[in-house]
Amino acid sequence: MPDATGVPVVRRRRRGRTTLLIATAAVLGLVAGTCAGFLVQADREPTELPSLSQPVVAQARGAGPEPLSAAQDRQVKTDGDLRKLLLNRPKGTKESDFAPGHDGWLDLADYAHQLSDSDDQFGALVGNEFRRAADTTWQVGDTYDVEIRLVQFRQEEKPAAEEWAGNWKVGGLRGWSLPGTGEGMVYVAAKPETEAGYLPVYRAEAHASRGDIAMEIWIYDSKPIPKKTIMDLARRQMERL
Repeated sequence: MPDATGVPVVRRRRRGRTTLLIATAAVLGLVAGTCAGFLVQADREPTELPSLSQPVVAQARGAGPEPLSAAQDRQVKTDGDLRKLLLNRPKGTKESDFAPGHDGWLDLADYAHQLSDSDDQFGALVGNEFRRAADTTWQVGDTYDVEIRLVQFRQEEKPAAEEWAGNWKVGGLRGWSLPGTGEGMVYVAAKPETEAGYLPVYRAEAHASRGDIAMEIWIYDSKPIPKKTIMDLARRQMERL
């Protein structure tokens, strides 16, 4: 379950003492049974072994099922270059002045640094089996910024991507379900964040997951961001997963 910050926390259960006792009893029983078997076999006449030659089974004719193409096999897609699954930067835009990571990649430290309470988030990401993250940004003028992240988890113990996408703390924003994504949501701020000496900042977000990948989108602007803008961007990004 999530901790106080809303971040999923993995709690691994230790092997109980009862389990160890049962396992020990099973081993002792196996040893005793084996010894008894040897004593019984020692008093019996040897049994003639069957011939080693066996009839050859003819291989079934006909073609087997066709293997999935790279386009159909989602694992092939998501195990490749994760950056290629990100939406392309629109023409006429430039990379944001605050683009994180290196060459579109964010390692564990880079990604945790983007989150509040980064030390705690670093531990949560390790517990959730963080694998890698890819990022793209673009900017229009001086005030309109977009950032999209794809965060991939190993998921050997639990569906971490779904939990991660569903545990964002989004306060003061109105939310709507993102169609076709299960628990996916988009959020839009009705009021801007303000600070003396700076332009007002409106924010919109989207969080969803598919398989082992959590998607995160942020839009910032000095004027209100329409619901349709974040909804369309999130929908198009999810279609690429």
